[in-house]
Amino acid sequence: MDSRPLGNTNDRVSMIGLGCAGMSGGYGAPNDAQSLLTIACAIENGIDFLDTADAYGAGHNEELLGRFLRGCSARVSVGTKFGLVGKPGAAGTVIDNSPQYIRGACEASLRRLAVETLDLYYAHRRDRAVPIEDMVGAMAELVREGKVRHLGLCEVRPDTLRRAHAVHPIAAVQSEYSLCTRGAEVEMLDTCRALGVTFVAFCPLGRGFLAGIAGSIDELDETDFRRRMPRFQTDALRKNIELVRALESFAADIGASSAQVALAWILAKHPHVVPIPGAKRPKYVQENAAATRIKLAAKQIEALDRLFDPSAVVGDRYPEAAMAGIEG
Repeated sequence: MDSRPLGNTNDRVSMIGLGCAGMSGGYGAPNDAQSLLTIACAIENGIDFLDTADAYGAGHNEELLGRFLRGCSARVSVGTKFGLVGKPGAAGTVIDNSPQYIRGACEASLRRLAVETLDLYYAHRRDRAVPIEDMVGAMAELVREGKVRHLGLCEVRPDTLRRAHAVHPIAAVQSEYSLCTRGAEVEMLDTCRALGVTFVAFCPLGRGFLAGIAGSIDELDETDFRRRMPRFQTDALRKNIELVRALESFAADIGASSAQVALAWILAKHPHVVPIPGAKRPKYVQENAAATRIKLAAKQIEALDRLFDPSAVVGDRYPEAAMAGIEG
């Protein structure tokens, strides 16, 4: 698989990565044995960029990757995150960007991942009460100490990125981007390109929506958090599924799956974007990896742009309560 630069660093990562969050809940019960096979399949298919966070499964996801990394001889780049903190006895999470918290969170992630240095360390969410300069300054200290190689931010506005980049080079910005979530096209993608920052696109398959996984909310596991997502509610999904059917028809015409077309669209439009589709089973990793071999023509890209005009998608990407810390 071809690679893409990681920001203005000398490092490169596979042109698509693997989002590991779903291996620790959210989309049904975890299955560690299956997840380890899935990660191994990713490496075998040339995917060397793995995405996790300390918040995924309250540390479970990092521990899972740590188990894999202990026995892995291949070069792998791991991106993890800090800032979403569960409070004992309380529902939900709070955001903590304080310098003292960042250092402790980094040490904990290093232990769980069983590595000496984090390849890419993101602020998972932004606490506006903490100046971005203070937060990035604390992160930069970890770079100087050799505990972190490169810095990243998640779900921030372009002006926040510019301020952060002035303190220490930011290698990557992670936010949701797909055919059905195109807010990054307004300004963020251009800002990243201008600054030499890689844009890491999470949920490039719309949480499985673009892969046609859910035709009805009743098809989802009882513990699946998509049951609370606005786009998966019955009335919205009924309208959105029409877009998926059109995408499936488009994909069939070129001998691909709808998921592969959705990934190929991102890769063709933006050479500085690395999508990180999630997968819990090896077969989906293989399908996603094969998307890198699909070359869409300019007219095909334009057709997909028109089909998934932002006005055509019904429902927000998160419930209102989950928008805390999202600047975009």
